[in-house]
Amino acid sequence: MANSPQAKKRARQNESRRLLKAGQRSALRTSIKAFLKSLEAGDSDASRNLYQKATSSIDRAVSKGLHHKHRAARLKSRLNNRLRAVSS
Repeated sequence: MANSPQAKKRARQNESRRLLKAGQRSALRTSIKAFLKSLEAGDSDASRNLYQKATSSIDRAVSKGLHHKHRAARLKSRLNNRLRAVSS
């Protein structure tokens, strides 16, 4: 347990940030899952639209410090490969 006032404050900040990031992480996963479901359904127009939303949410996660930029690039590349495989 934190003893100094500084350590107590850091513990409070870490907890509030953890809760904030949990919601952001959930929203990111939801957008990716929606895209993958549309791919499975075979709806190409909806898939393109949901791909744009998913990549936007991935970029937003990077800007908020939720993911590293290389992880985001890898995720977007994998999603794009799946979109192209279904489109062709």
